[in-house]
Amino acid sequence: MRYILTLVCCALITAGSFAQKITGTVSDSTGKGVALANVTLKGPGNLIIAYTSSSDKGVYSLALPADAPKTGLSIEVSCVGFNKASKDVTTFTAPYNFRLKANNGQLKAITIKSSRPHLKVNGDTIGYKVSEFSNAQDRVIGDVLKRMPGIDIDKAGKISYNGKAISNLYIGGDNLLDDKYNIATNNIPHGVVDSVQVMQNHQPVKMLKDKVVSDDVALNLTIKKDAKIQLVGQETVGGGLPGKYYEDLNAMMFKDKYKAINYLKGNNTGNDVAGDLVSHNLADYLNRIDNQVPSTVLSLGTAGDPDLPRNRYLFNQSGIINLNNLVNVKKDVQLRANISYLHDRQVQDYQKSTSIYLPKDTVRYSEVQHNRRQPDLFHSQLLLNVNKDKYYLNNSLTTDYSHNTNYSDLNTNGSAYNQVFRDNTFSFANEFNLMNTFKSSRIIELYSYINRIDEPENRVIGSNFEPNIFNKNVAYNQLLQNVNIPTWFTNNYVSFKFPGNVLTQSYKAGFSLQSQSLQSALTTVQTNNTEKLVSDSTRNALDWTRRKLYAEADYDIPGQILKVSVALPLTLQNLNYSDHLFALDKSLTRLYFSPRVNIKYQSGVENYFTLGYNYRSDMGSIQDIYEGDILTNYRSLYANNADLSERKTHAANLGFNYRKALTLFFFGINTSYVHSTSNNISSSIINNNIQERVVLPFENSVDSYSASGNISKYVFALRTTVSAGLGVQASHSNQLVNGILLPYNTISTAANAGFDTKVSEQINISYKALYNQVNSHSSVQANSSVLKQLQQQGSVNYNPSNRLFIKLSGDHYITQQTQAADLSYFFADATARYKFNKPKIDVELSANNLFDTKTYSAFYLSANTFTSNSYTIPGRYFLAKVFFNI
Repeated sequence: MRYILTLVCCALITAGSFAQKITGTVSDSTGKGVALANVTLKGPGNLIIAYTSSSDKGVYSLALPADAPKTGLSIEVSCVGFNKASKDVTTFTAPYNFRLKANNGQLKAITIKSSRPHLKVNGDTIGYKVSEFSNAQDRVIGDVLKRMPGIDIDKAGKISYNGKAISNLYIGGDNLLDDKYNIATNNIPHGVVDSVQVMQNHQPVKMLKDKVVSDDVALNLTIKKDAKIQLVGQETVGGGLPGKYYEDLNAMMFKDKYKAINYLKGNNTGNDVAGDLVSHNLADYLNRIDNQVPSTVLSLGTAGDPDLPRNRYLFNQSGIINLNNLVNVKKDVQLRANISYLHDRQVQDYQKSTSIYLPKDTVRYSEVQHNRRQPDLFHSQLLLNVNKDKYYLNNSLTTDYSHNTNYSDLNTNGSAYNQVFRDNTFSFANEFNLMNTFKSSRIIELYSYINRIDEPENRVIGSNFEPNIFNKNVAYNQLLQNVNIPTWFTNNYVSFKFPGNVLTQSYKAGFSLQSQSLQSALTTVQTNNTEKLVSDSTRNALDWTRRKLYAEADYDIPGQILKVSVALPLTLQNLNYSDHLFALDKSLTRLYFSPRVNIKYQSGVENYFTLGYNYRSDMGSIQDIYEGDILTNYRSLYANNADLSERKTHAANLGFNYRKALTLFFFGINTSYVHSTSNNISSSIINNNIQERVVLPFENSVDSYSASGNISKYVFALRTTVSAGLGVQASHSNQLVNGILLPYNTISTAANAGFDTKVSEQINISYKALYNQVNSHSSVQANSSVLKQLQQQGSVNYNPSNRLFIKLSGDHYITQQTQAADLSYFFADATARYKFNKPKIDVELSANNLFDTKTYSAFYLSANTFTSNSYTIPGRYFLAKVFFNI
């Protein structure tokens, strides 16, 4: 009763404090209510007494504090996209209704100027002033992006804004690079960039803007005026000990009508030039056009790369020529060419030990490999783009060719073998997209995509590899595995869009066709040089055809407060596959309904909620049904003995995103759940020599839960950007190993925190820590496995003068695992650079890996498999560079 009386008294006191209210509505010139308008009650001297925001229908209510003055009051209403309005308060009984006048459809730009970093907000776009976040030792725009609050760059160069990966990076408003934006971040001098714009809800097709919902985030680099009228470049040559060389020759142009980033690079210092060619959104693109590209089947069974920055472990001799040119032929019409060729020679030495934990046994094997890899990669893309308010045309022709030769000297369980793996891939694709607007504002779209891929794979293992398995225990010279999956794919549709004041309706109909053939053979070369099939079950001649007829209805509500996108696709799918070697001839027809819903609710001017759900039913691929054995690597023999896999997947996600532009504060949190069921399960037979896998017809399910959050803030008083993030993922899966069903629960935790601070005009300090923990447990095993890793990176930049720049940096790695001793490694680098004003030359001396660490060990944990790897890495080296600035 005391608690109840206290609550009643508090309520009465509160009610007495706000004895009077001011109410009213906010609407636009048509009378439609304006949501989230800022309503402010001001007193004498322009003092703010109370404030609120209008509801979805434009209604507001202001409570007047009891001690507030009753005269000299005024109400001011403001909202993005409208002119301000105000009224004097003369009575407290009548409503105060406002009808706002739009400012010609242009969102008013807000610029905050002070001694603090500049920030410009213009509707869904915010702009960072590059000069406010750069320091004297930055060379390229990627160095500055890492320091901007709200923006994060991972170790592969992928950029995220407030936890969401960007869809594109534009240069002066032009799409020069698609999603291969590492070319820009690793090469454009930061001094030529005026600002970095973040565009939320970005719709790249002009005629679909404000009609079709988009939740994409894109960046745009605005170029300084003086940089638009001249050639830009940073030419670098260098050499060092022992036997090091480095070159980077580039020429860039950023005119309004012509943009180019062209360069020639080469080095043997561990700088992986292939990183510039990473297509960050390729998987999303292929999924969107429904192109299931066959993956590479064979490998050398190598240990993969250590969890270090590539320059710490890579032995390379690489060179690349990369030409990217765009011409604005006339307004809204562009021609673009992207052409590159890369050659490299990489070397890797490592030792590996693997333990596979089973309920009644532990299988262990060890290996030592010396690997050499020689990739040659060619890529070209020619593009025509017309992007007008009522007309859109995009045609892209892409060609790729890769020639990979890989060598391995293998020693496993005391036996030595040589391996040679050749993998050559040729691919071309043409994508055509046309949209046109009728006089009735209706939009017609025609789309066509065609793709051809051919990837012959050949691997040779030296003499007498497991003769008891592959040659009836008789000595032989070589074991040969050949595989190829030539593929044709096309997807075509026509759609009609009906834009409305509130709702845009889209209706699509189309078809797709995938035609493939999986040819493989596992043979031995006998001592008399004759070639012999290992057995009748070690070859495949599988033909596959997938046909789809589909129709889809899409509904978009591109509102200011509520954005809704609903997709209702219906697909009739027919599959035919046959292999005369195994008397296999099957046909399947299925009707699938795969709805998708995405909702975005703008709960405030700078914060919003997102909600999404999708259901998908699909079938497996040609790589899921071959019945002949394929030796995918020297330890794994794969085959299938079940019907084609059919999967049903439910996925849901919920997120909240918050931004306070004035104080440069960013926060986001996201959760997701995925439940997938399949009609088969992978079964493995494992021993100390080889692993045999076959797919069996038993129902299987996988559940995955994840939650992640990120926060970023610029602390003005300390001139510091601080950031932190936390992610947790829990999954439940099943494995069938040696005839025993093993259910596994795995929990992965990842956390990070860091700061970048400008201590003074001469000193800048940065630090970042990343913590990862993996827990894996099975209910049929007594022990669980835990793997913990901590990575720390830090640097100190000191500028004694405006010409001399000194940098010290270090990395620290700690690994703990329940079955092994702890690991700890520390790396340190030092750099000194001197700048000459006339001529414009910089000279740099650097010492890398100061402690001369030449081996690195790492632990990996996945379900019931624990792996310990030890790598040989480059030791200490010294490098001198000369920079010529154009």
